[in-house]
Amino acid sequence: MNNPFFTYLSIAVLLIAFSSCSSYQTEWTVYGGNKANNHYSSLRSIDTNNVSQLAIGWEYHTGDADAKTQIQVNPLVVDGVLYGVSPKLKLFALDAATGKAIWTFDPVATSQGKGKNNFSMNVCRGVTYFSNQGKDKRIFYAAGSDLYCIDAVKGLPVESFGDKGKLDLHKDMGRDLQSLYIASTTPGIIYQNLLILGTRVAESADAAPGYIRAYDVYTGKLKWLFHTIPQPGEEGYESWQDKNAYQHIGGANAWAGFSMDEEKGIVYAPIGSASYDFYGGKRLGADLYANSILALDAKTGKKIWHYQTVHHDIWDRDLPAAPVLVNLQKDGKRIEAIAQLTKSGFIFLLDRTTGKPIYPIPEKPVPTSTDLKEELVWPTQPMPDFPKPFVRQLLTEKDLNHLVPDSSFQDIKKRWAATLHDHMFTPPSKQGTIIFPGFDGGAEWGGSSFDTTTGILYVNASEMPWILTMRDVPNKKKRNETNIEAGKRIYSTSCMACHGTERQGSGNYPSLLHLQQKYTVNGFSELLATGRRRMPANQQLSESEKIALASYVLDIKSLQAKNFIPPVKAEDAYFNMPYTSTGYNKFLTKEGYPAVDTPWGSLQAINLNTGKTEWKQTLGDYPELKARGIHSGTENYGGSVVTAGGLVFIAATSDHKIRAFQKRTGQLLWEHDLPAAGFATPSVYEKNGVQYLVIACGGGKLGKPSGDSYVAFRLKK
Repeated sequence: MNNPFFTYLSIAVLLIAFSSCSSYQTEWTVYGGNKANNHYSSLRSIDTNNVSQLAIGWEYHTGDADAKTQIQVNPLVVDGVLYGVSPKLKLFALDAATGKAIWTFDPVATSQGKGKNNFSMNVCRGVTYFSNQGKDKRIFYAAGSDLYCIDAVKGLPVESFGDKGKLDLHKDMGRDLQSLYIASTTPGIIYQNLLILGTRVAESADAAPGYIRAYDVYTGKLKWLFHTIPQPGEEGYESWQDKNAYQHIGGANAWAGFSMDEEKGIVYAPIGSASYDFYGGKRLGADLYANSILALDAKTGKKIWHYQTVHHDIWDRDLPAAPVLVNLQKDGKRIEAIAQLTKSGFIFLLDRTTGKPIYPIPEKPVPTSTDLKEELVWPTQPMPDFPKPFVRQLLTEKDLNHLVPDSSFQDIKKRWAATLHDHMFTPPSKQGTIIFPGFDGGAEWGGSSFDTTTGILYVNASEMPWILTMRDVPNKKKRNETNIEAGKRIYSTSCMACHGTERQGSGNYPSLLHLQQKYTVNGFSELLATGRRRMPANQQLSESEKIALASYVLDIKSLQAKNFIPPVKAEDAYFNMPYTSTGYNKFLTKEGYPAVDTPWGSLQAINLNTGKTEWKQTLGDYPELKARGIHSGTENYGGSVVTAGGLVFIAATSDHKIRAFQKRTGQLLWEHDLPAAGFATPSVYEKNGVQYLVIACGGGKLGKPSGDSYVAFRLKK
């Protein structure tokens, strides 16, 4: 074969094969699959031809679920060992081929100076793995306010790290934050010998700041800290009108994790909103670096660039997931970029090195009129036109749910007409403002998957309208209050925004009615002090305030008539909000369906080179609607995985299923029932030449039963 054409063709094929082999990924060593956060697996043993033959290979039960627990973990698989976390935050290691337990670490049982009753039980989405060239293998994960360093082989704390294997996340912040809620729900990311970590903080006025920290992986010593709320002399400080705001305002936290360009030494952080979420009268200005994508020097923590996606956020438009590192084709050139998903349905495409938009992102005028005093709404917001938004962004009359009977339709039409609903950035109001897409997206913490070979981004989204209603806060205290009067006042400022006006619950927050059947006054006080899952700790409350609140919430008549003892403590005017919301209230029909027409959940393939949506499918079903031939989609939590085998795998829906779609066409090729809803992102790996797909099945959201299992699928033997 002397034909030069075939010679060049052979060389090209070899180069492609070498390129594919050099990036061949048999394991899942980083949250999101890799530091690019693209949820991509180069494994192809399971493909479009045989995916229908997938069956359960093993199932592992943690044994510690209760009625309200969840598992949102994207498990890691390293050296044939799977690392996961249970509903009660127990870290465990399994044989990835069999699901057989190797070891378990219980932070409650081993915690020094902390008993079971004062341990904060937060949600966990995964862990961070580190090794020094295959030696000194360590797992980092947070449970409560503690960051643990665990020997990955033995399952024991590494006592040379921090305080005998752990760090208190309240420390190293430059302020005394011991009484405020700080946890870490999404794992950090490794750069050389540094663990870079973000935190979850409260969303109320008295929230801790969300500074980003980097720790030495061996000693636990703080190596750098970045102020997400800038201090005097730092860039961004001028974006806050009140020059003392940094001493009081919290939030602006990297709760959703990180991605990284390791070659460039850049870590990318998606930043949440500043507190309080729905009223900015105490934090006037653009509020940098809230709602920004931050590019930091991973070694030093110095800012390289930032891009703010929402100015002066009063809609809780946190950036929900770390950006994805992507390569684009534009005007015949290859561009290294990031793709940042948002709750509002925009995708921001920015140059990876400079932060400049790949395509123009115009600043468009938004409504500024509001009935909330001292609020100054920012007059414009950045709104990308490329790609087009992946969800509807306005709830019009024609978009209302037409699947329900006419009486129900007339009811939602009347309630819709009574709200403010003419723009996605209409400010919060006492009248009631439609938030659409909702507080949970659009996109959420599951993020997206990106096919590095085609330039296609796979996005799962929810379309649920919510109604945000503000109410005056009765901050004025009577001179001689009873416990019931003080309890109602404290409830309105500390609890109502989540649990509703009458303790009935709202959104994903549970009802507090009948809580007296479960808690004594002492037990309720402990719950307030520690927090639990989505509920932050309220350590700022005095003992007398806890008793007053207990008298109201637990409806204890014997306490209610007693005189309230005012605490002796300094008041912070920044924490005294004149308004609070009445709760996270979904806009639903009488039948309990979203008040908007379908789809309520979708999976779509967006070509980032052309901006075109290649396909869009509903994601999830309501069984009673499916029986009528209606594929509605459901709200969904958790992300997808795309593979070289031509598949997109995703669970995430409320109907207890995991699915596989043909990645080119969107055709549904396989689905399987799960023991509980898989509100998590699956992982794909190979061991002993066999490819596996594993998903955490924790349920517990959207009113679905909780579960305690990890289920791994493989091809039938």
